[in-house]
Amino acid sequence: MQITSWNVNGIRAVIKKGFVETIQKIQPDILCLQETKAQNHEVSEVLKSFKDTYNIYINSAQKKGYSGTALLTKPVPENITYGINIPEHDNEGRLITAEYQNFFLVNVYTPNAGQGLKRLDYKAQWNKDFQEYVTNLKHRKPVIIAGDLNVAHQAIDLKNPKSNYNKTAGYTEVEIQGFKALLKVGFIDTFRYLYPNKVAYTYWSYRFNARARNAGWRIDYFLVSDNLIDKVKDVIIHNDIMGSDHCPLSLIIDL
Repeated sequence: MQITSWNVNGIRAVIKKGFVETIQKIQPDILCLQETKAQNHEVSEVLKSFKDTYNIYINSAQKKGYSGTALLTKPVPENITYGINIPEHDNEGRLITAEYQNFFLVNVYTPNAGQGLKRLDYKAQWNKDFQEYVTNLKHRKPVIIAGDLNVAHQAIDLKNPKSNYNKTAGYTEVEIQGFKALLKVGFIDTFRYLYPNKVAYTYWSYRFNARARNAGWRIDYFLVSDNLIDKVKDVIIHNDIMGSDHCPLSLIIDL
């Protein structure tokens, strides 16, 4: 099975940049999208060409043009839920959980700590609540977490770690510890597990010609519960695919 995840930074924008052709080329069994930045009916309209191939589930933010997630899946889920049952978080459309026979798939767009780290306290609370949510799922069956977690876990995961540490959203001690807490409760960062020393990024700022210089961050992940790691065959970062300030990544797994 191939599961692909992509922060598209606006579904209505990326559709004009070869999105359909890209997905047809990758041909994932399941596609997790983050930051759709549109209302449910708008996302549905943009994705209408996929309706014959995929079952489509959409979770948009109450605020227009903000956040949002979508899930396109060929295998039919046994159940779909939206959010984590905490209204403060759930009005931003950040999470879709698909339950399949042998696993849960959590498609998540983690909050950004914000300019000047103004949402860092909120993100810390989100991290605790999200960890509790996925840990509870893990007690029921294996879990795959896919999405933009908005944190670079280690110095290898961003181009300029020293200048960004505790100054820039995505690389503060609070955020790093939140990620480490997920690892401590039995989740594994699949890419780093397979490629412990490989430098690879999934996000590049639109500013300062960052992508051309490969001045990036690895903030998009596939985490799996530890009882799935032996089934992981590969994680592919499609850093040659344009259309967003993030690139897609794909998990190849025997399920």
